[in-house]
Amino acid sequence: MDEFLLGKLQKGGYTLYVRHGDATVGADQPDFSFDDCSTQRNLSEKGRRQAERYGNAIRRLNIPFATPVFTSPFCRAKESAMLAFGAEIMHIDTFWSNVYQLNTPLSPYEQSAILTRLSSFLEQPPAEGANQFIIAHSFPRDVAFGAIPSMGTIVVNPHGKNHGFSVASHFTLEELEEFVKA
Repeated sequence: MDEFLLGKLQKGGYTLYVRHGDATVGADQPDFSFDDCSTQRNLSEKGRRQAERYGNAIRRLNIPFATPVFTSPFCRAKESAMLAFGAEIMHIDTFWSNVYQLNTPLSPYEQSAILTRLSSFLEQPPAEGANQFIIAHSFPRDVAFGAIPSMGTIVVNPHGKNHGFSVASHFTLEELEEFVKA
């Protein structure tokens, strides 16, 4: 992150795609339920601290965010959104669980359908003067944004409906916090 990007984010107009905080070791159960966190990998203590630190840094840097903050229905994403931005402004959208599904065997058609819908969402500008935040999952290495570290952020510049988007930047939680200290 640099001074130029910070100035742009403070004016709004971007979508920030954020991977959830650090999760516990292991895997989600094959028959996991979105309504039962005990069937899923959840935030570790480190992940909880990361989410809190992320939200604090966004507020300290005066980066405005649109409401709602979109989140995947997985417990680790919901808790990250709640700790960073507050439960009252998050909106759980099952579409974002599809990003998680990209890490599983899918047909080319299924993968293409998810990526097309992702593009359609990311090309939509947020409310004027704000940035849209999405807290969801990392991607497979060679798909979409690729691997994203815990609470890492991809800054998307939406170009409007049917006009696509571009990636303006990306940063880690540590890079965000370094900017707060500057």
